[in-house]
Amino acid sequence: GVCFSDLVGVTFFRLHESPEEEPHILLECDSGVLDAIQKHLKLYKIRRKVNIAPCLDLSLWAVVPGEQAGDITSSLAKCAGQAVILTPDPRTEVMGWRLITKKGANLSEIIPGSHIGNIQDYHRHRYQQGIPEGVKDIPPGVALPLESNLAYMNGISFTKGCYIGQELTARTHHVGVIRKRLLPVRFSAPLPEDGIPEGAEILTESGKSAGKFRAGGGEVGIALLRLANINEPLCLNVAGHKVKLTASIPEWWPKSTSK
Repeated sequence: GVCFSDLVGVTFFRLHESPEEEPHILLECDSGVLDAIQKHLKLYKIRRKVNIAPCLDLSLWAVVPGEQAGDITSSLAKCAGQAVILTPDPRTEVMGWRLITKKGANLSEIIPGSHIGNIQDYHRHRYQQGIPEGVKDIPPGVALPLESNLAYMNGISFTKGCYIGQELTARTHHVGVIRKRLLPVRFSAPLPEDGIPEGAEILTESGKSAGKFRAGGGEVGIALLRLANINEPLCLNVAGHKVKLTASIPEWWPKSTSK
């Protein structure tokens, strides 16, 4: 009852003092910005004797409980010795666990009875839950942390810093109102296989802008929407045709939030 998805397009970095030592930090990143991340880390390394290199010998897996999952926690505890790292996904419980193994590891031996899915299964699952991931879902210089729900996913600390945009983020969190958020959306018809332009405008029935499409596949996706419009009929223009869509508030969001 466990679905594994090999996460293609994700790269790990190994940061350590010398080749003989075990890694101190593993950093997961979108491989589309691999070069930019390396340059950024090396910029702040200054004169420290720290090596930064991609971990090409490791594979990252998402472990997502199925409908007949049973006691997955005990199964995962038994396989922990065969994994480099096995940890709950820090974003939210609905995303299951993150598993890092050596390249070529036999997943059926690590967790007997598991089902190996594909990357489309993984993306579909996170779209249904409204979980953004990577630079396509959270475009650098465009997406705002609070609108992307990073505060709900252990992605922002309000007690430490510093980072670019910290003042705006903290002020908005404490005294501001967040009018737009990334939300899961479901389309009335499957999206075309060649996809639709990123940032395509989503409209209300009266033609007013309600937000922008970010990413999706099949009949599900995520979009940045005005919270005031999410209960209205919405549509997206796809190749000259209007495709209706509905948005929803994820169940894993904090129940007490008023923003």
